[in-house]
Amino acid sequence: MSTPWLQSICRALALLALLFPLRERGCWGLNPSSGDLEKSPHSDPDPWEVLHRHKRSWVWNQFFVLEEYTGNEPLYVGKLHSDVDKGDGKVKYVLSGEGATSIFTIDENTGDIHATKRLDREAQAYYTLQAQAVDRLTNLPVEPRSEFVVKVQDINDNEPKFLDGPYLAGVPEMSPLGTMVVQVAATDADDPTYGNSARVVYSIIHGQPYFSVEPKTGVIRTALPNMDRETRDQYVLVIQAKDMVGQMGGLSGTTSVTVTLTDVNDNPPRFTHMQSVVARIKAADADIGSNAEMDYRIMDGDGPGMFNITTDEDTQDGVIILLKPLDFETKSSFSLRIEATNRNIDSNFLSLGPFSDTTSVKVTVEDVNEPPVFSTALSKMVVSEDAKVGSSIGRVSAHDPDTSNNGIRYSIDRNTDLERFFNVDALSGVISTAKPLDREANSVHNLTIFAIESQDPTQIGKGITLITVLDINDNAPVFAIDYETLLCENAMPGQVIQTISAVDKDEPLSGHRFYFALAASVAGNLNFTLRDNKDNTASILTKRGGFRRREQPVYRLPVLIVDSGSPALSSTNTLSVRVCDCDSDGVALSCGAVAYTATGLSTGALLAILGCIITLLVMVLLIVTMRRRKKEPLILEEERDIRENIVRYDDEGGGEEDTEAFDMVTLRNLNVIRDPNVRRDVTPDTPTFFHYPSTTRPSYKSLPDNVVFREFIWERLKDADVDPSAPPYDSLQTYAFEGSGSVAESLSSLESLSTDSDQNYDYLSNWGPRFKKLADLYGNSDGTSVFS
Repeated sequence: MSTPWLQSICRALALLALLFPLRERGCWGLNPSSGDLEKSPHSDPDPWEVLHRHKRSWVWNQFFVLEEYTGNEPLYVGKLHSDVDKGDGKVKYVLSGEGATSIFTIDENTGDIHATKRLDREAQAYYTLQAQAVDRLTNLPVEPRSEFVVKVQDINDNEPKFLDGPYLAGVPEMSPLGTMVVQVAATDADDPTYGNSARVVYSIIHGQPYFSVEPKTGVIRTALPNMDRETRDQYVLVIQAKDMVGQMGGLSGTTSVTVTLTDVNDNPPRFTHMQSVVARIKAADADIGSNAEMDYRIMDGDGPGMFNITTDEDTQDGVIILLKPLDFETKSSFSLRIEATNRNIDSNFLSLGPFSDTTSVKVTVEDVNEPPVFSTALSKMVVSEDAKVGSSIGRVSAHDPDTSNNGIRYSIDRNTDLERFFNVDALSGVISTAKPLDREANSVHNLTIFAIESQDPTQIGKGITLITVLDINDNAPVFAIDYETLLCENAMPGQVIQTISAVDKDEPLSGHRFYFALAASVAGNLNFTLRDNKDNTASILTKRGGFRRREQPVYRLPVLIVDSGSPALSSTNTLSVRVCDCDSDGVALSCGAVAYTATGLSTGALLAILGCIITLLVMVLLIVTMRRRKKEPLILEEERDIRENIVRYDDEGGGEEDTEAFDMVTLRNLNVIRDPNVRRDVTPDTPTFFHYPSTTRPSYKSLPDNVVFREFIWERLKDADVDPSAPPYDSLQTYAFEGSGSVAESLSSLESLSTDSDQNYDYLSNWGPRFKKLADLYGNSDGTSVFS
């Protein structure tokens, strides 16, 4: 029972010992985690002060304030306090410097500093302010003015930007795999020293599988070997830069990179058949040699730009050449007016007339079998993410450009739909879903649709269909990263120990909006609280101080995050808070559970432990002494009354045929005088019970009351002392003995059958069967005492 009392004493002594050396410490200071200032009191001289050097009056560190705070209330920054301020209103606090009064305000009574405007770290990263405590009546300083810094804490509010984009680059055709093309670079205005807000990774959105980009460096390289300029000479890439190391919820920016394949001499010369020659015409000239040379030109026609005519120097023929493709279904014939003129005209013979002539030429276009043509080369469609399997998305249409107008059958190039998310109706061209869609896995599907002539399957037309999957709210928000939250043992109440944010795989058109709260099961806890910053972040604050690793090294804090979708989705995420031993700057030195050790204890702590040991020894001695006193003989004073009711008889009752009877026996006015030489804590040497012979023991009724009780009790006490089965310690035994003072005398079987009784109980046999047992006991007495 003394253990809790001892523990309380030990704890109190240990606390006094630990607090003892603190009496001479003190200075203006800022707790780096909370931003609170403390100062040693300017009290009366203390004899201890001559032994210790006072520290500097001001020791400042940085305050921190979160940028882009959107709450309705001013944002708490920190607290100034001087121990000169006794709370009587005589001291007021004054703030000056950058942003004082316009951005930062101070409560002159309490020293609380608040920010009244939204701050942008990219506009100004820190503010230099001066603080001073002055006398309210005289305005004289009670502390020297000192300077401190309010640093604006960064949040991820700026997307990466390509300042040099869009890019133009070239790479020789037929380059080997991995050839460097160009390096792109994106910059992020967020703080690169805080978190991952400015850590950018690069990825390629469009341009695969021809090119790739290194995630960290932004270097673009060829991903396929032997790309041929004569097949395709230009590629347009889309490069994305995403902060937060590419994690979900990060902001991103894009740029385009146009890559041109430069020519290399990889083709030998080859003669080709001039299929572009449409016709050859020739004007007759009787002259010979240079006098017969002539030039041809197209003067007029219904196909401007479609044809050209040149002179064959060997034969002086006019060669009509095709410049543009022909389409029989668009125009099946062309009429041209061509002029032939002598190249060398002799001025002496100008009178003979113009040395030129004209003719008309009709060009007829022959029909050939062409592949089907899509009405739209690029079809764009949208489908909801929750569309059921078999839902129609849209329809593509193609026709046979030939006059035969053959039927068309549609199919999907499965190389562009490897997982077979879509189907197309072969006859109607209706595209439908074949599997459930997930926008977060693939937001855009680029399909190639084939249109095949039913009469000639070799004639295949190709069309592109771009299907965009529309987002629905089907993902709950979660923590942006796996937070590692450290809590210093010297943390103050109201200190921000962690700023959390969330990410959601969904991408609503209006942007994300998250709401934070503690789970209902811990909403009323006494350790931590949560403040929703209303900018998709929340701050975790301490409710109290005095955290100790030995008491609890880790706290689990469930945080509820709700999005703004319809319907709103939520998730509960657990934040682990580890209690750490920190230095004066708030840097964690060691965290987690620790084993108790006495190494490095101060003198005061050792004295407290010694005091606990001495107290424990004293308590043990007191307990031993009290137990020994209980062994001493008990002297009963004449005035004490002792009442006991521990009486049991095996005799059956009379009239009610009871098997047990109880009686209350009162022992009064006892003069018990014990022999001090008799030890009651050991068994006497007598090995057997002591029996009084009935002939030698005087009758109890012939003795005075006090002697009767004394003799009776002593006899029973001797029996208990020699009983080997009795406990080896004192016991109080009571006996059912009334004494001789009762008018009705005793009804107990202990004395009812004594020879001294003059009562006749023969009448009991006339009372019926209920009193038969009693009549047998008392009706016929043989004079034998029960004590014999």
